[in-house]
Amino acid sequence: MGKYEKLLLSILCGTKDSNINFSDLCSVLDDLGFTFRIKGDHFIYTKSDIEEIINIQPVGSKAKPYQVKQVRNLILKYGLGDELNV
Repeated sequence: MGKYEKLLLSILCGTKDSNINFSDLCSVLDDLGFTFRIKGDHFIYTKSDIEEIINIQPVGSKAKPYQVKQVRNLILKYGLGDELNV
């Protein structure tokens, strides 16, 4: 299992929300095909076939736990990452 798969599983399991690195969360979103723009410290992720936008900000080097939960819910809602059979 590669680093991407481990990160995706960490996000999907929901037990490590407060311990996900912000850069790791960004790389998972990038690997899922999202594009982003930066406005201040806000990273705004969009994807053409998904209505919602994802707006995340770092707290030091970590991602905010509630934003990890939002990403997880979006991944589950749209079935993203299914090609990994997770």
